[in-house]
Amino acid sequence: MAPGKKGILERLNADEVVIGDGGFVFALEKRGYVKAGPWTPEATVEYPEAVRQLHREFLRAGANVMQTFTFYASDDKLENRGNALVSTGAQINEAACNLAREVANEGDALVAGGVSQTPSYLSCKSEKDVKAIFKKQLDVFIKKDVDFLIAEYFEHVEEAVWAVEVLKATGKPVAASLCIGPEGDMHGVSPAECAVKLVKAGAEIVGVNCHFDPMTCVQAVKMMKEGVEKAGLKAHYMVQPLAFHTPDCNCQGFIDLPEFPFGLEPRIMTRWDMHKYAREAYNVGIRFIGGCCGFEPYHIRAVAEELAVERGIVPAATEKHGSWGAGLEMHTKPWVRARARRDYWESLKPASGRPYCPSMSSPDSWGVTRGHSDLMQQKEATSKDQLKQLFGRTKSN
Repeated sequence: MAPGKKGILERLNADEVVIGDGGFVFALEKRGYVKAGPWTPEATVEYPEAVRQLHREFLRAGANVMQTFTFYASDDKLENRGNALVSTGAQINEAACNLAREVANEGDALVAGGVSQTPSYLSCKSEKDVKAIFKKQLDVFIKKDVDFLIAEYFEHVEEAVWAVEVLKATGKPVAASLCIGPEGDMHGVSPAECAVKLVKAGAEIVGVNCHFDPMTCVQAVKMMKEGVEKAGLKAHYMVQPLAFHTPDCNCQGFIDLPEFPFGLEPRIMTRWDMHKYAREAYNVGIRFIGGCCGFEPYHIRAVAEELAVERGIVPAATEKHGSWGAGLEMHTKPWVRARARRDYWESLKPASGRPYCPSMSSPDSWGVTRGHSDLMQQKEATSKDQLKQLFGRTKSN
């Protein structure tokens, strides 16, 4: 950490708002640098400039945490389902740390090293085996001296606890973020109970990320906060949701929606939705507020603008934007100039332009989780026979 910069816990202990970045795998997939399916981050090695530029855009938008692009960078995930292993997890993680640190040093930002759920856990490998995977990733983060650590995107609190226990041994601050909603994890453990388990394991910051829309995630974190306080424990809270509307999701979130991943654009949230999200998260007592899949820099800019008074700073990107569309005052058409006000955008009900499309979908509820044969992972590519079986189940569903 650069001299003079306050650490993550120092900021949160002072009740400062910390703003995270957005969803790198989705953003870079749309830009042509990440493969949908594996969602692995070898772009840090293959296309470092693309990753660096996205970090810079989030920094300019107001983010002051640069999370290393190490999502799903464990070797077992890099080898899963026939994904060509172009780089090892160590190579990817080291490159990711270098890129995040370079950009963080351009502003008052911290670097967070992240680990996520593993195919090995889904395949019922032992606690020792799964912890060894986290430890291997952690070695790079310690070598590169990241400012704090995040265990993110865990569907099962048991695996998240294992991750926290490994991360905590480093002595660095630890955040733990589950990809769950108000129904709890995939084994039915409530958000409140999940949070208590994570805090007892050593996490100083707990919350949720991904799988659900902002208001659903805020609700889940609120339940976590209530559980931690009821247990007589203390923690800080974080939320990094999707940038999609997902009122029709079941407990497994947006991956069960038939639109996942290539038909989600009609669900994208506007920047004005993000203002509401930021305010709601702040009012609940969440101080680490960011985004996950679907979040672009302009979404983070909206979060930073909504909380500009609380933070005491305005993001650099607002220079070319103006609060609540003030730049529209310069438009040539008077009816567009008339939209240069907050109450117009707050009350707008955007149309989809899709007259024959439903407003919501029916999730693909296959009802499988860890231990089910369908979730046994493999290094070999998915065979045609395996795909035929899946296609048949889709038709029957």
